[in-house]
Amino acid sequence: MIYNILLQADAAGESDFSFIILLGGMFLIMYFFMIRPQMKRQKEAKTFRDEISKGDKVVTIGGLHGKVISVSDLTVMLELESGKARVDKTAVSPTGNADEQDIQQKNV
Repeated sequence: MIYNILLQADAAGESDFSFIILLGGMFLIMYFFMIRPQMKRQKEAKTFRDEISKGDKVVTIGGLHGKVISVSDLTVMLELESGKARVDKTAVSPTGNADEQDIQQKNV
């Protein structure tokens, strides 16, 4: 019985080190599967929004399809089917692509 207690005490000393390794492994898994892809998507969205220029066809996160008329530092002026709208650059969706059929010119 004393032998069992001694074995348990020895195993407890090793478990501290293995617990640290386990926590480090969990952090690495979390970094590669959650944090790193999110940072990559944010970087791609920022470069997309910085490269918006006059004449581009875009979709906002609210679902508005339009053609870019002008661009300023913080906003974008869109020409919609029924008029014009000024939206923040952050409201332009980097994943949404506007098709030519979605955007019709006013004078057609």
